[in-house]
Amino acid sequence: MNILVVNAGSSSLKYQLIDTDTDTLYAKGICERIGGDGSLIEHKQTVKGLKVKKEHPMQNHADAMKLVVEHLTDPEVGCISGMDEIEAIGHRVVHGGSYFSESILLSDDVLEKLKLCRDFAPLHTDAHLMGIKGCLDTMPGKPQVLVFDTAFHQTMAPEAYIYALPYEYYEKYGIRRYGMHGTSHRYVSAEMAKLLGKPVEETKIVTCHIGNGSSISAVKGGKVMDTSMGFTPLAGVEMGTRCGDIDPAIVPYLMEAENLSPAEINTVMNKKSGFLGVSGFSSDSRDLENAIANGPSDPNYERAKLAVDILKHNLKKYIGSYAAIMNGLDAVVFTAGIGENNPNLRELVCEDMEFFGIEFDKAANDAAPHVSENTRISKASSKVAVWVVPTNEELVIAKDTAALVAGK
Repeated sequence: MNILVVNAGSSSLKYQLIDTDTDTLYAKGICERIGGDGSLIEHKQTVKGLKVKKEHPMQNHADAMKLVVEHLTDPEVGCISGMDEIEAIGHRVVHGGSYFSESILLSDDVLEKLKLCRDFAPLHTDAHLMGIKGCLDTMPGKPQVLVFDTAFHQTMAPEAYIYALPYEYYEKYGIRRYGMHGTSHRYVSAEMAKLLGKPVEETKIVTCHIGNGSSISAVKGGKVMDTSMGFTPLAGVEMGTRCGDIDPAIVPYLMEAENLSPAEINTVMNKKSGFLGVSGFSSDSRDLENAIANGPSDPNYERAKLAVDILKHNLKKYIGSYAAIMNGLDAVVFTAGIGENNPNLRELVCEDMEFFGIEFDKAANDAAPHVSENTRISKASSKVAVWVVPTNEELVIAKDTAALVAGK
């Protein structure tokens, strides 16, 4: 089944066309600066390796979707002969709140409930709604499926997702741990179970989705027991510009000391912290690694190293605590932009972890700086396997969409 996977942002729209019968990626691309000056589309027909990048006016997401369909059906750079060959649309949705615990076919009722998720992820949810409207306007009648980043984490027990706040806030406002990146954690944990060669029900896996936004999950028997992100994507480990876990009393203290409004302290924690806040010069791990590689003579060396060491410390702590709550550990998985492309961080995290049964294979790790396929970076004798597994959230979305449309 040909599924068009859509990931809509406030001014962007990423897309992939995937045949779920063969797992073939036919095309992928992105529309950028929607509704603004200089809007453009970057399209790649992957089978023949054809690429096109050009400016084109797009006032809204409906215009973007029309442009996407034009490129998918274009005789030169397209991959299908007509819109009829797109059998369904799958949407990545960041937050399903307390309303959605699994992927679901779009309906009027579902759309109304999605609007109620604005409070949990206002920027993301409004963008998703615009993407859905664009698809409804451009391809009316096509089945559409919503796949939620929060859904995979809904197997957590109450003791893992309830905060020790007055219980009425959970009842009134849905304040609880939701977790993010669930589609990625779901994909890589399933891949890891295959690599372990044992039934999913018998596996204990820690999945580390490390990118500009990062989250760690404990997956036991194919189900999430705990995850590092919380009510919002701010919680957990240090990230590109997000602080991760901090003492909550810091928030009112800084608001008073710096005379900050709620919006301003929110900006500090989400956009001025993490790698950027600690290093003082960049939110990009590659810039930090370059400064560290230059040595102490680089003026950014000390704080770049500190920023990376904080993340290393965070990751070790989560791996250890998650091994404890699962009563064991079969594997640790690294994925996403940094997890797949930063061998130095992987080594820092896995060294001195022999107590947990990790025997790190430095040679294998160094030989795979940029991983494009499943790669083992622990020794064969290691009790706990450590792998790098490139994530494929789009394939999960496409598979869920095909299954729901087929009524499976």
